[in-house]
Amino acid sequence: MTEQVVVLGAGYAGAGAIQRLEDELDATDAELTWVSENDYHLVLHEAHRAIRDPTVEDDITIPVGEIADRSTEFVQATVEGVDTEAQTVALDGGEDLDYDYLLVALGSQTAYYGIPGMEEHALTLKSLDDAMEIHERVTQAAAEASRNDPATIVIGGAGLSGIQSAGEVAELRDERRAPIDVYLVEALEEIMPGQDSELQGAVRKRLEDADVEILTDDPITEADESTIHFDEGDPLDYDVFVWTGGITGQQALDECELENEHNRVTCESNFRTSDDRVFAIGDSAIVDQGDGPAPPTAQAAWQAAEVAGQNVARAINDQPLVTWTYDDKGTLVSVGEKAIAHDVDVIPIRTFNSVPAKFLKKFVAARWIADLTSWPRGLKAWDSL
Repeated sequence: MTEQVVVLGAGYAGAGAIQRLEDELDATDAELTWVSENDYHLVLHEAHRAIRDPTVEDDITIPVGEIADRSTEFVQATVEGVDTEAQTVALDGGEDLDYDYLLVALGSQTAYYGIPGMEEHALTLKSLDDAMEIHERVTQAAAEASRNDPATIVIGGAGLSGIQSAGEVAELRDERRAPIDVYLVEALEEIMPGQDSELQGAVRKRLEDADVEILTDDPITEADESTIHFDEGDPLDYDVFVWTGGITGQQALDECELENEHNRVTCESNFRTSDDRVFAIGDSAIVDQGDGPAPPTAQAAWQAAEVAGQNVARAINDQPLVTWTYDDKGTLVSVGEKAIAHDVDVIPIRTFNSVPAKFLKKFVAARWIADLTSWPRGLKAWDSL
């Protein structure tokens, strides 16, 4: 009997797992189907580049045809639900897709934490379209501003996405000599919450050098069409507001019977969920790592994809599953054209910036593109990364 294997999502986890599954299932009686709402993979950790320069689109998007083998069926559709009892995936348009084994790699969506007005008025950065919209809104706001009345661009959330977004807006401002004030707002005491203080300090200095105003230790309590309100501080009027403050699971998993937390599926370190025929990976999953879950980062998804693909094939063949352990290889963050590197493997300097950090960040992104396609494709994208 031919096993039907379905992979949901074309992010880092889905794209990486597809290639491993193709290799693992080559000698197995199985058919592989890949489902995504977009017919390309987005190098999401470089999507902020499109805020400054939309022409990077071709370099940070990879068509699925360059990733998957011709034997893999690709279905461009939005996933609307998963029925584990019937073993079907509901797609937009009313279609259902049957599966014997399912790998959920749908990624995440932005969390608004019930803050009034946030979802209605804030832009997000979860897709290429999001980055393009931020670019258009910032450009329009700058065109309508003046030196005496500059445009105010506010980035909410000082994690990796927020910091890099603020850096790109500041770089756009400087390149165009545009009348723009950039604010980075964080509810907690420090930017990059939970990270090493040395890294926090290095990133803060880069942001301040880029003339980004940093506001911390004061949560946003409400947002309306032109003003952000804080728990303690004075309201802040804005022209463009981008929210990058957290993630939650996709709505497609609302009615799913899999064990989950806020629609992020909980699973063991082998990616198997509460249903033996369903595996989960990437931001869609909360992967047990003993002392805590693996972080919802591109790096973790890259590492996990290969093992997850291997384990789906092992489950089909009734073989023992492989346990995955996350290996933190360091942190790379860009602030416009500058970059900071921290705790990078095999490099004795703990935190560094300047040309070496910038080169390393570009290299990691290019290597991911090369792993999915080829080194010529990765090197072609170099200037956009």
